[in-house]
Amino acid sequence: MMRLLERDERVFAFLLAVVMVGGLAALGLAPLRPRYRFDLFSMLIWFAAYKACILALVTVNPRRTGAIFTGALTVDLLLVFSLVYLTGGGDSLFVNLFFPLVVVNAYYFGKWAGLFLSLLAGLLYWAAAALATPEAVWTAVVMLMGFFGLPAYALGHVADRERRARSEVERLNAELTETLTRLQAAQKELVVAERMATVGRLSLKVAHEVRNPIAAIEMNAEMLGDIVRERSEAQMPDAAALVGAIREQVAALDALLEEYLAFARFPRAQFEEDSVNEMVTSVVEFVRPLATRQEISVHLSVDPTVPSMAIDRTLLRQAVHNLVKNGLEALSKGGTLTVTTARLDDVVEIVVSDTGPGIAPAVGRRLFEQFFTTKPQGTGLGLSITQQIVEQHGGQIRWSSTPGAGATFTLSLPIKRADNP
Repeated sequence: MMRLLERDERVFAFLLAVVMVGGLAALGLAPLRPRYRFDLFSMLIWFAAYKACILALVTVNPRRTGAIFTGALTVDLLLVFSLVYLTGGGDSLFVNLFFPLVVVNAYYFGKWAGLFLSLLAGLLYWAAAALATPEAVWTAVVMLMGFFGLPAYALGHVADRERRARSEVERLNAELTETLTRLQAAQKELVVAERMATVGRLSLKVAHEVRNPIAAIEMNAEMLGDIVRERSEAQMPDAAALVGAIREQVAALDALLEEYLAFARFPRAQFEEDSVNEMVTSVVEFVRPLATRQEISVHLSVDPTVPSMAIDRTLLRQAVHNLVKNGLEALSKGGTLTVTTARLDDVVEIVVSDTGPGIAPAVGRRLFEQFFTTKPQGTGLGLSITQQIVEQHGGQIRWSSTPGAGATFTLSLPIKRADNP
């Protein structure tokens, strides 16, 4: 049986109460023989209170409506049976209460339940008449079953179709909502993709336009430095410092341009079988002199069980270097940077952790957002590029951080061979 909505179940309980109480009151208007008379008014009060309790139970415990309605139906059938038995058996007018009871319940329980209830009502009528004279003839019992059963089956059939139609509408509505959600997500992705394509073209143009002046500045600064070194006047050390500062800023600007170019011309990974441990070791050894100057301890631990696997060494080196560089920048002066590799079943993990100040939750939500940065001269592309590289390798990047206790970034890469990248 298909369940109705909770609101419909409350309406059903209310309507059944109205029908049964109203039917009982209407039949009570007919005069009864003196020996069959009873306090109908008190019975109506108690019956209405009982139906109010059923409505309250359905309201406060909607998950048990099926059991509640089944119990109420059983009580109603026994009540009508008792009224028929106490008010004349086969001649009792209260046998008509079976009709609204059977038909209305068929709407909730279904057409086949309606037929069963009609059969049960006929048997209860026959039993009550058999216990109290006069007895009901079998034709009257069969007529009652047919008179109750056919409308009950029809109403139950209509109710079943209505529930199926409603279920189909709800299913279509859910599918439509899901489709709209996917379309909205695709539209957002398209907007982002178009924006990134425009930014990429702009970055490429700006990088090419700026690179030539940078090269000229670098060359002239180098020539000026050569001239300064050949002189021994007292001002020359200051001049040499200025030249060094110029070259340092040019180098920083050139690094920024390289990052923009890497984003604008992001290549497809070219997989070859290579050693992850050797690649990670080379990155750590490359940054170790800088870390030493910043009084940062660098610890490296490689898992010898990590096999050679299909990777793009250049791209993956860039991804690891980005994480290591971020760690060094977070530490600034002093602290510990730890780089490890490990094999976990069919996955290789590269873990970079530092003992810096950690990542604030507000920043963490935007870590991989393109062009988002907390650094004065950052591009906001490092982690985004790292994520793209890891995804091209079929892996994923995750991070964790405790404010004041550092941050940890983990690259998880599936182990693949060169013939199955």
